[in-house]
Amino acid sequence: MRKRLYFLLPDLPDAKTVVDELLLARIDDHHIHVMAKEGTQLGDLPEATLFQKSDFIHSIETGMIIGGISGLIGGIVAITALQSGSMMGIIVLGCTIFGAGFGIWTSGMIGSSIKNTRLREFEQSMEEGRILIMVDVPVEKVIPITEQIKKHKKIVLGGEDPAMPAFP
Repeated sequence: MRKRLYFLLPDLPDAKTVVDELLLARIDDHHIHVMAKEGTQLGDLPEATLFQKSDFIHSIETGMIIGGISGLIGGIVAITALQSGSMMGIIVLGCTIFGAGFGIWTSGMIGSSIKNTRLREFEQSMEEGRILIMVDVPVEKVIPITEQIKKHKKIVLGGEDPAMPAFP
């Protein structure tokens, strides 16, 4: 399991230094995500993707649950109305899968256009020119990485998220 740590840095040179330290601490660059004000050139820093910037993942999870439940209810209503004996299970399963798929599709489109709610607390700082680094570290490295980053006086620790899956 991994935890996501958040750090706010005053400028790009400091962000580059911290990213280099994270790489030296054997954190892969695909577990480091850098965000800044719109239009900021990050150079060779690993930029945050759609998955980190938006509520896409949360939205598709919610859409799958709501769509699946709606499809299940629709399937039950369909078999009650049709009363087609041997096909009942297939109808319910088909409706459930269709509902979940439709829920994933629609909520994914919506979620990709919504900013990540977890990052709201950092928006003002980024608009002022600060750089946000999100890093996904193994649980056993959280304390050593945090202690290493605390050595920089200008860095603001932005907290951490609870355990994340190993393959987000």
